[in-house]
Formats: sequence, structure tokens, C-alpha cells
Amino acid sequence: MSATPGPDALGQLAATQRLLVCVGSGGVGKTTTAASIALWAALAGRRVLVLTIDPARRLANSLGLSEIGNAEVRIPLERLLTDTGGTAAPIRGGELWAMMLDPRSTLDDVISRVAKDAATRDAIFQNRIFRQIAGSFSGSQEYMATERLYDVYGSGRYDLIVLDTPPVKNALDFLEAPGRLSRFLDRQVMKWFLTPYDEDGGVSKRLMLGTTAVVYRLLGHIFGKEFLKELSIFFTLFRDLYDGMRERHEAVGRIFGDGRTTFIVVTAPNEPSVDVATFFLQELRQRKLRVGAVLVNQLHRARLVNPDVDALLGRAAREIDPSLAPQMLARLGAAHRRLRELALLERQWVQKLAAEAARPGGPAIPLVEVDRLTNEVHDLPGLLGLHRWLFPPKR
Repeated sequence: MSATPGPDALGQLAATQRLLVCVGSGGVGKTTTAASIALWAALAGRRVLVLTIDPARRLANSLGLSEIGNAEVRIPLERLLTDTGGTAAPIRGGELWAMMLDPRSTLDDVISRVAKDAATRDAIFQNRIFRQIAGSFSGSQEYMATERLYDVYGSGRYDLIVLDTPPVKNALDFLEAPGRLSRFLDRQVMKWFLTPYDEDGGVSKRLMLGTTAVVYRLLGHIFGKEFLKELSIFFTLFRDLYDGMRERHEAVGRIFGDGRTTFIVVTAPNEPSVDVATFFLQELRQRKLRVGAVLVNQLHRARLVNPDVDALLGRAAREIDPSLAPQMLARLGAAHRRLRELALLERQWVQKLAAEAARPGGPAIPLVEVDRLTNEVHDLPGLLGLHRWLFPPKR
């Protein structure tokens, strides 16, 4: 792989891919990046959905909305013409939709879709074991993200889906999420718990022998026979859902590896973020998943040569207050030196990323750099302003 400047890298991806997945550590601008890419594709004429799993609700803020829920919401692009005084690029018939994941609603939707009938669905919802583990699974943002992705991707309603992944502590969580519930509901696990029970959940008349009997007696002594009975009823109910859930998770795995799916690694120029980005590059390469770009946000820029502060600002400083001018100029000079040192340090982290992306064995990975913004992005014009870095005009 080689890292190269990518003046049109993101533009090509947003125009040709069906799924773009933004990955990286928290606080590096993934949500804003995802929303800005989605806006560009919509303005270019594509029907686009940006899906975020960010619990901080930054997507709603970036799109100028007070709230986004678990259902798709259309963003009126016509507002851009009003908000920018008519200076925005013309809208070419595209649409921009947004959704923020509601984990528990997503889990309930999954159960409703794969249950064989309403009675099975209701029995699962009322099962005490399900209610206990539902909080664990619905609290797993990365797992619920893959479930919602399966639904919106399979609907065929969108030309492009831009997925903003959760700020996970373990970078592998999102990539491994599709198989997590399948492993939990493995047929061998279900078979073991169902062994001593009849189809109706009652205790079998067959005598349990050997190790299984010992383990059951021990679990029954610790948790009580009623708990074991409810657990086995839970697995009885889920037995018929297993194939449907496994099919969904395998489908998401295939989506990740599809030729029209591309990962965008988003980072900031500091050690923790670059470490996560490097880890993602290595893991994605090992899993043979396509990386379309490495995007470095929040870069500081500074002149590499310290300026003559007195020559530049001395006259203005003395006009403000001659007695304080020396102190003001000294502080300005020191501030620039600190900025220069920070910019040089950040350049080292960018070079480390470039070296990682330049490893042989695959296509070139473009490197896209975005300057640190002076203001927060909280509306469509703000997202539009990012396009000068993400989608620079061709020269």
C-alpha cells in the first residue's frame, strides 16, 4: 500500500460506493465527517442515508436538528439555498436522510421480524431471561449498528449509506459484532440447555445421567430450578429464531466484504487516535476489507520559520499601548513557537499514518487532511464548509 494525497478520493467513493463506513476512536470527528460526505453525495444527485450510532447526538446538531430517532428523517436540502443566501451549489435531485440508532427499538424490531408468529414474539418479550439480556445486547452499540444496517441496506431505498460507527474502546468490537449473537445462540449451547426439557418446557421424564446431570444439579442448587426452567424456555423460543438471526449476521459480513463497501479511517493527529487508526488499518488489511481513505482531522497549521513579530505587529502593538507592547509581542512570539512545535509534532503523526498506509500488498490509500476548525459544525452550511478539504475542486 502507498499513502498519497487524495484530492478527489472521497468524491470518487461518495459517487460510486453503496456503503461507506467511518471508523476510528471517539472525538476525532467521525460523525461530522460522515454527515458532510453524505451531504456532498446528496447534492451530487444520490439518495443518501447517514446512520449514526453516536449516543452524544452530534449528528442531529450537525444537521441543524433538535432530535433524530430510530426512523429515517429527510433533511430538506432546500434549506441550504436559504441558509447560504443562495450561494450553495445547485441541488441535482438528490435526497439526504438521517437516522440515529435506538438500540432497544432495534432489538425489538429484529425479534419481531424473525419470530415465526406473534405468539412466539410475545412469549419472547415476556420471558424474564430475555428481559435481562436485552439490556446487554441493546446496550451494545456496535451490535445494534449491524442489525440496523442489515435492514436499511436490504431495503434498497438508498444509493449510498454512510455509517458512523460508535466510539468503541476495543476497535475490533464493530467488526466482530455480526457474529456475536450467533455465537451466543449457538446450536450446541441451545441443545445443552434443552436436553432435560420437553417441547413444552416441562422437565423430561428421562433421567439425566453423567456430567450433564451433575452440572444441572449444581446450577439448580445455585440459581434454583425455576431459573433453569425459564432459561430453557428462553432457548426453546429462540431455537426457531436461530437460522433467521444467523442469516442476518452472515449477510452483514458479506456486506462488509462487498466490492461496493469501503471503510474510511478517521483520526486526529495525536498519539491515542493514531494508535487506534493504525490498529484499524492493520485489522482491515488482515480481514481483506477495503480501505478507501485515511482522513486526518483537526490539523494545526503554522509557518515553519518563526516570524519577526516586531516587524509584523510592533507598530500596531505600540499604537494600542506603548508600555505593554514589549510584553504583547513577546507573548505573540511565544504563542507562535508553541503552535509551530505542535504543528511539527502533528506532522510526525501524519507521517506515521502515511508509513502504515504505505505497506506493500494492496492498492494506494489516499490521505486526506482537514484543518482544525475555529467553530463547531452545527448546521448544513457548516457541513458544506468542510467540502473545501474533503472534496477540493479539481485543478
